[in-house]
Amino acid sequence: MAGKCDVCGKGPGFGHKVSHSNHKTNRMFKANIQRATIQVDGQPKKVNICTRCLRTITKPARMA
Repeated sequence: MAGKCDVCGKGPGFGHKVSHSNHKTNRMFKANIQRATIQVDGQPKKVNICTRCLRTITKPARMA
């Protein structure tokens, strides 16, 4: 499924669109899903991944 992160499972969230007159309409907040190639067990694999996970994976480790 393209609307869900293969790493963390993040998918769409639901809420309200609120107008100036405070009228509430249902809406969907979609996760920012990107198609990326990452190393899984030393092999390149194409996955649908959210940008939060992509940032965490590609970010260098901090020195303590």
